[in-house]
Amino acid sequence: MKKQSFNDNWTCNDQPVTLPHDAMIHQERKPDAPSGSAQAYFPGGKYVYEKHFRKPEAEHVLLEFEGVYRNARVFINDKQAGGAAYGYIPFFVEADSFLKDGENLIRVECENVDQPDSRWYTGAGIFRPVWLWTGDGDVIAPESVRVSTLSIDPAVIRVQSGVNAHISIRFDGKEVASGDGSDVELTIQNAKLWSDETPNLYTCMASTSTDEYSFTFGIRQVTRDREGLKVNGRKVLLRGGCVHQDSGIVGAATYDELEWRRVRLMKEAGFNAIRSAHNPANRALLDACDALGVYVMDEGWDMWYNHKSKHDYAGQWRENWKSDLAVMVSRDFNHPSVILYSIGNEVSEPAKPEGVQAAKEMVDFLHGQDANRLVTAGFNLMIIKSAAKGKGVYKEDGSGRDDSSDKKMSGMNSTMFNLITNIVGTGMNKAANGKAADLATSPALDLLDVAGYNYASGRYPKEGQLHPDRLVVGSETFPQDIVKNWRMVEKYPWLCGDFMWTAWDYLGEVGLGAWAYTPDGKGFNKPYPWMLADSGAMDLLGNPNGELFLAQAVWHAGKPVRIAVQPVNHPGVKPAKAVWRGTNALPSWSWQGCEGNPAVAEVYADAAYVVLSLNGKTIGRKKIKDCKATFKLKYAPGKLTAVAYDEHDQPVGEDELTSATGKIMPVIISEKQAAKPGEVFCADISMRDGKGIVESNADKLLSVTVEGGELLGFGSANPRTEERFDSGSYTTYYGRAMAVVRAGHAGCVTVKVSGGRDVVIPIQP
Repeated sequence: MKKQSFNDNWTCNDQPVTLPHDAMIHQERKPDAPSGSAQAYFPGGKYVYEKHFRKPEAEHVLLEFEGVYRNARVFINDKQAGGAAYGYIPFFVEADSFLKDGENLIRVECENVDQPDSRWYTGAGIFRPVWLWTGDGDVIAPESVRVSTLSIDPAVIRVQSGVNAHISIRFDGKEVASGDGSDVELTIQNAKLWSDETPNLYTCMASTSTDEYSFTFGIRQVTRDREGLKVNGRKVLLRGGCVHQDSGIVGAATYDELEWRRVRLMKEAGFNAIRSAHNPANRALLDACDALGVYVMDEGWDMWYNHKSKHDYAGQWRENWKSDLAVMVSRDFNHPSVILYSIGNEVSEPAKPEGVQAAKEMVDFLHGQDANRLVTAGFNLMIIKSAAKGKGVYKEDGSGRDDSSDKKMSGMNSTMFNLITNIVGTGMNKAANGKAADLATSPALDLLDVAGYNYASGRYPKEGQLHPDRLVVGSETFPQDIVKNWRMVEKYPWLCGDFMWTAWDYLGEVGLGAWAYTPDGKGFNKPYPWMLADSGAMDLLGNPNGELFLAQAVWHAGKPVRIAVQPVNHPGVKPAKAVWRGTNALPSWSWQGCEGNPAVAEVYADAAYVVLSLNGKTIGRKKIKDCKATFKLKYAPGKLTAVAYDEHDQPVGEDELTSATGKIMPVIISEKQAAKPGEVFCADISMRDGKGIVESNADKLLSVTVEGGELLGFGSANPRTEERFDSGSYTTYYGRAMAVVRAGHAGCVTVKVSGGRDVVIPIQP
């Protein structure tokens, strides 16, 4: 079938919009919003999308919705044609019997008016793309053709199409194998295998006399044994990061270009794996991971049948879990990047026989649907242990949750659990070390191909003896633990990786990782106007910080030495530190007006010791412990230099940070030198000097306009603000901001910022 975009000329509640569209991000945040801190004080609502269109000249018409949050109901000419309850799964609508000649009307109704309905910012509406599929005669339905790797030496694949079709396999535009039938085995000579290091993609074309369907796939096998997790027989260690689904300053709207940007930046930073926390990933992210070589743990849900939030999906889970998983498998099957299916995150149900049975049914179902991947889950062993003792973290109806104030908590729930974790700190890792936790969790863990541990690294050393057949992954870990965790991953064959919380900052769960300098930042459950989690090795815009540099040091990724500095523009104020962040240091030594202020410089390297100098004068020499050395000094503008040495006193690397000088003004740096019609791209808009150095203490309210295109969002990584991403005005944060722009269809797109020079990007077909 022919696929084309169906994203233009919609309305949302009678306002013109182009899809994908997050309706929630355009609503006004309120301190008393029922969504509370989880959804960043955004209100919920009911949303009606409509589009008038003419019936395509085709016998068969199919509409594909990649995701609608939530409880989507699709009407064509006022007759219900389809929908989906879960907001994160794609679904198809067969339109043939609902269409009429001439003009037609499609209406999509959805809502998240009942709050809280999630533990993080979900967005709302048709927030992922919509596609129109058309064809004549006997068509090959999307996702109906599946490719499996039967062996890799020699490489043999199986192509199942459900119809009698001609199958052509191509690589670099050349046919390498072909066959006919509905179930065909093909040998690929001199096959180029897919992995994170060699992301080779083939194209499969299935064709009949009336239709054709093509897609990319990778030849690869995923297995596990006592030596660990293996891809194509090679042991793989997952350098992972958990990633929520929002796109930052454009909310939850899923633009392909932004997903590719995120995956590219993570891969360049040293990550080779992403966990989609805590819902099925979007297709653009999977496409990017396929092409760039990043493994994916694709996760089903954050809850099962017990509520974590009063109005979350738990009430619909029982009737939909099997179809949700079937849809996820159908979408993921030909994506080589997906190597793990996760059946859930931090659920308490496995503490009881009913929950263990549910886990078994899901694992068995996934094995039956897809033999090419392994099944895991992000189980918090402390939660299951507590639930087994009758001290459940989550009330079954979610009634214990109240995000408005810590003092109003009337029962143990996910927010209270996170609050306790914030107090206990990384000691949480040892909470499941005992025999009681082992007995409570083993029935469910032993069902999994890979046992996912959330915050239970204290168990790592003993699992090889206690459970010799168990393969473990750190499915969620504190970022400051990366050095000791990774060294255990490298040491113990029963460990296959680590996924830090988080790789990228996100909306909602406000202040979860903040090092807060304001009085309202002392508690876990932070009030309005907090908006971001402020937790991530990369901030909301994708800028790196000390947490990333620490991971890179132990991974031996990136530069061998990096410097980051804790903000020096808060003299005399001791920050309140949340446990989901190990440092708030930034790669900046440019703090205008802060001369003489106390400064803390952190140097990251896997070396013996480091020498730090300021303007040519040695500040000190320190041993590097766990890939980090910390120096206290007074801020003075100039050049801060770190040189790391090995145990033989030989230099292994150098890094330096330089202060901005002279006039500081907003500078636009587009990530695109030319844009395609309709292409989305990012423009860094930061306060810089004439040499391009960002000044971290000259924040300014800026206004941005776009000609020849559309400004989709403009904002900074400030976790606490009342500003709106859709206003066109925003204050930089530590000198940085970013605009997301969609190019028009001809000529050029001009990005303008108050007080700075325009940037003109040509639009090229």
